[in-house]
Amino acid sequence: MKLRPLHNNVIIRPAKAEETTKFGIVLPDSSGKDKPERGEVIAVGNGKVLDNGTVQSLSVKVGDQVVFKSYMPSDVKVDGEDFLVLAETDILAVIE
Repeated sequence: MKLRPLHNNVIIRPAKAEETTKFGIVLPDSSGKDKPERGEVIAVGNGKVLDNGTVQSLSVKVGDQVVFKSYMPSDVKVDGEDFLVLAETDILAVIE
């Protein structure tokens, strides 16, 4: 990948959304837009620069499966693949 996040930003490969329910009902694209999304952390920035000049490292790491706010990420396409860029503070949880 040729995309390197800066500061407290994180690059995420979004998980494939399920298009049908377990009962076979096809979900429209508009469903779930307000729900949190899931994905895999692909790259992390160096950290957040604090007021005193020190750098606070990020809590997430490459390979983490995370849940994040669906309306916050910026969509980026690199080498034909879709990625999301968002601040670490917009990640809600790490799936363990």
